Amino acid sequence: MTHLLDQPVWNAMLSGNSNLSYGTSRAKYFDKTVSIFADVENQDSDDFQTLYDIIPAGQQIGVFSINIDLKAEPWSGISRIDGLQMTYNHAAKELTGTHIIRPLDISDVPAMLSLTGQMKPGPFFEKTIDFGHYHGIFSNDILVAMAGQRFHPGAFAEISGVCTHPDFTGKGLARQLLLHQIKRIMENDETPFLHVTGTNLNAIKLYESIGFVARTEIYIHILRK
Repeated sequence: MTHLLDQPVWNAMLSGNSNLSYGTSRAKYFDKTVSIFADVENQDSDDFQTLYDIIPAGQQIGVFSINIDLKAEPWSGISRIDGLQMTYNHAAKELTGTHIIRPLDISDVPAMLSLTGQMKPGPFFEKTIDFGHYHGIFSNDILVAMAGQRFHPGAFAEISGVCTHPDFTGKGLARQLLLHQIKRIMENDETPFLHVTGTNLNAIKLYESIGFVARTEIYIHILRK
């Protein structure tokens, strides 16, 4: 039996992120100003042709898959990012840290784009904030760390966009933001999960120290029409 998190994007577009998704019953995508990610109902079928037919020419998409080799004809494969999917299955830990965390809104988007553009935690665009639940820590009115939630497949919520300005690393900001997101997610009776590139050993070490465990290897296939 397949697990919801085997296709986190597809199942999110059917449930918690359905308000942001477009497409058909077999192929769905987000607006490119929100997210590059898209998916199909059955990754082993001709559903990729359906997705191809509804995406503008020249556009790139990202597809999460537990399959290292993805047959996605007629799409052209550009690259593949190898990662881990990690879940948190413990009681929420007591919040630590003394930094003030505040919600981020549309007025903060320029600062969010600047920080994510520098730190590159993953794709972040003008309307990625529409996923909601983004929070940040400021120093002298400058955004120096942030984290949010992105995909919501069923009763799972993905923590995403975790990043800290290099001048403020080592101060526990990411840990504080992660614990804050975990608490919010669990208060909503959901299970936290996240994705991390397999080579980001520092991030993996941080996530494991908080209590995340690897559920599966997962791959992001970058495709172009």
